[in-house]
Amino acid sequence: MARGKKITLCVFIDAFGWELARRFPFLDDILTLKSPLETIFGYSSTCDPTILTGVLPREHMHFTFFTYDPEHSPFKHYRYFGVLPTSIMQRGRVRGKLSQIMKRVHGFTGYFQLYNMPFRYLHLFDYTERHNIFEPGGINGGQPTIFDFARDHGIAYCRPTGYEELESVTEVEQAMAARAVPFVYLFLGKLDATLHTHGTRSSKSAKHLAWYETLVRRVCEKARETYDEVNLYVFSDHGMTDITSVCDLMGVVDRLGLTFAEDYVAAYDSTIARFWFLNDRARNAITKALASVPQGHIMGDEELASYGCDFPDHRFGQLFFLMNPGVLLCPSHMGVKPLAAMHGYTPHDKDSTAAFMSNITPPIVPKRLDDLYTLMKNDLEALIEDSPR
Repeated sequence: MARGKKITLCVFIDAFGWELARRFPFLDDILTLKSPLETIFGYSSTCDPTILTGVLPREHMHFTFFTYDPEHSPFKHYRYFGVLPTSIMQRGRVRGKLSQIMKRVHGFTGYFQLYNMPFRYLHLFDYTERHNIFEPGGINGGQPTIFDFARDHGIAYCRPTGYEELESVTEVEQAMAARAVPFVYLFLGKLDATLHTHGTRSSKSAKHLAWYETLVRRVCEKARETYDEVNLYVFSDHGMTDITSVCDLMGVVDRLGLTFAEDYVAAYDSTIARFWFLNDRARNAITKALASVPQGHIMGDEELASYGCDFPDHRFGQLFFLMNPGVLLCPSHMGVKPLAAMHGYTPHDKDSTAAFMSNITPPIVPKRLDDLYTLMKNDLEALIEDSPR
């Protein structure tokens, strides 16, 4: 590859949605193109594989982390942890440490976190991101990622994998200074946690965005020093919605007198409740109860299909109940404490919309997350065409 001629610099800022991009000035002197980017229904566990592969969830088979599958569950022996005191086992630090241990024990290479999934039910669930989605073979549906494309065509790239963002920026700068890579994928993920904790209108969130502006400007200036042509793409996976109320949907279902694991199984995410029915009595009772909950709605087959989340084997649930924007499902299997802001609502909610920004107007301006793959692939193909033969 010709070095120092051209670089594609992709900066992925988790949860930097279109409404935030409109509210806060962000590199206005550099990013001359700013546009909304339609997100994908689900969470980052859904959005990231879509960005990397250019296909929808029904194809790449990533949606949420836990799915009802007792036959293939790797957690069969952890049900005995359920007898330990809840006051200890629900602590975030305890679960975080156990997650690290279990990840090593089971050889998981992907993102793994127990969250608040009850240990007494853990043996009923499989975990869907066992493998690193950025490495070969990491996508459940078998699709190649943009990094597979780069590897297959001998294109060097820099994708920092560390958690500390300043270290990641330094790694990118060093790679560019050596003119060693024509493709960079820099992930900045800590804004998501700041928004969850403080909300979209807090001074801390504004300060975090200002810090990111400094980091991205720094990277862009380094790229301009060492490359003749710089294509800078800044994008997100989703936006963030401020919480206005909470709903104890778990309590609504518990009061029906049904037995978990005998009548039904449920996974309560932060904005979505997913159900599998083990008999018709449970199906009828739960469906009727959910229909009377005004804070959300039962998702129909057409709605799920329009989002690319119509999984034919119902592995992620036979019934989906989606909360209204701003309503947090709490308590849930994700946590027991309310948050200031959340994502994972309908993609058509204005606060859920992601953002795309660039210093150029590319031939294809992405409209939805899956378009980002095409955008990056086109740039890599241009690198191949420009390389000496």
